[in-house]
Amino acid sequence: MPSSLSFAQEASKVQIFDSNITVDQVLKAQSGWCNALLKISSTYASGGINAAKPLAAQVINSAYAYQYGPVAFKPTLTSGAQTFRATKEGALAYFVGNDPNYPSDKGFALKDWRSCTAVNKVIQIKGPSATTMGNVLFTDSKGVVTTVDKTWNFVRENDGSIRIMLHHSSLPFGG
Repeated sequence: MPSSLSFAQEASKVQIFDSNITVDQVLKAQSGWCNALLKISSTYASGGINAAKPLAAQVINSAYAYQYGPVAFKPTLTSGAQTFRATKEGALAYFVGNDPNYPSDKGFALKDWRSCTAVNKVIQIKGPSATTMGNVLFTDSKGVVTTVDKTWNFVRENDGSIRIMLHHSSLPFGG
C-alpha cells in the first residue's frame, strides 16, 4: 500500500480540464464583440483608417478562431463571389475595407456606430461549444437602428478564451 506522501505526489500530477462553455461566457463574448465593433468605429472617427485597421486585426485575432483554419463567416452586407470570409484577411477587409482584393467592402465597422446589442432567440450549449441565434441591433449617430439576423457558434478553449467558429449575419427578409 502506498504511503500518503507518495499518493499526494501522484495526485499532484492529475490535471483536470473543464472545457464546458457557460451561458455567461457566451453573453460576455457577444457583448465583447459589440464593444469591439464600437471601439473600431470610434477609433476610425478619431484616428482614421491607420488607427482602426490594426485595432480591427487585433479584435479578429482574439475573437475569431482563424488560427485553427477557416472560420465559417458570412457577413451581413456581402454578395456575389466574395460573400464568405473564411480567412482572416477577408474578415479584416469586411470590417475596415481598404483592401483591393475586396473592392466592394466599405468597412462595416467604420460606420458611425454608437450602440450594439445582441438579442438572443436561441442559445444551445453542448460541451465546449455554443450556438446562438437572434438579432443584433446597431444604432448609428443619427439614432437609426439597423437590425440584423445573426447566428454565432462559439468554442471555449482550455485556457478559458472564447472564439467564434461560425458567424452568419444577414438583413431580415423583407418579403
